[in-house]
Amino acid sequence: MSEVIVALDTPSSESALQLVDRLGEAAGYYKVGLELFTSAGPAMVSELKARDKRVFLDLKLHDIPNTVARAVRAACDLDVDLLTVHACGGQLMLDAACESVEGDLQLLAVTILTSLGPEDLSIIWKRRVDDASDEVLRLAHSAQESGVHGVVASAWEVARIRVQLGSDFLIAAPGIRPKGTDHGDQKRVASPAEAVESGADFLVVGRPVTQAPDPSAALAVIRDEMDALPGSHG
Repeated sequence: MSEVIVALDTPSSESALQLVDRLGEAAGYYKVGLELFTSAGPAMVSELKARDKRVFLDLKLHDIPNTVARAVRAACDLDVDLLTVHACGGQLMLDAACESVEGDLQLLAVTILTSLGPEDLSIIWKRRVDDASDEVLRLAHSAQESGVHGVVASAWEVARIRVQLGSDFLIAAPGIRPKGTDHGDQKRVASPAEAVESGADFLVVGRPVTQAPDPSAALAVIRDEMDALPGSHG
C-alpha cells in the first residue's frame, strides 16, 4: 500500500503552512527539504508535528561519519519520521548514521537524483554509464548492508530494487508526474500508477500539487489514480 508525501518545496514557513492548512486532512505526510529547512529551521518540523502530520526530513546528509551521526541524533530529537542520507557517503558514514538512530525514525539513502540521466552520470563519474538503474541498485545494496531502512529512487528502478532487496525494504519514489503534466527539471519520471505498480512505498509529489491552481483537487486526482489499482491506496 503506497502513500503520498507532499513536498513542501516553498521558500517560507508561512507559504508552507498555508498549503498544509489548505489541504487539511487530505494529506498526512509532508517533505521538508533543503530550501524550507534552511529558511524555517527545526521550527517548521515542530509546526507540522503540532498539526499531527508526519515529516520526511529530506536533507540528504553527506559528510564525515561523526557529523552525520550527530545530525541523525538531532533529527531523532525533532521526532521526524523519515530522514535522508546520501548513499554515496560511503559505508562508514551509512554505518554511523544507522548506529545513531533512536526511536521510530527511519533512514532512507538517496541513490541517484531523478534529475540525472545516464549521460549526466557519464560526465560526472568520467566513465560510460548506459543505465542509471545499475548504479541505483549498487548503491541500494550498499545502503541495505549498513542497515539503512530503505532508499530514495525513481520509479524506473523500484521494481528491480523490490525484487533484489525484499518486501520490507522501504522505497520512496520522487519525480512523480501525473500524465500530461510538465516534467520540469526531472528526467526519470513516472505517473502515480506506474510508481505504485512498480512497488514504491512512498510517492513524493511536489509541484504537480503545490503549484496547482487547486492543490486539493490535484492531490485528489493522484489519489484516485492510485486507488484505481488493486491493493493500493494513497
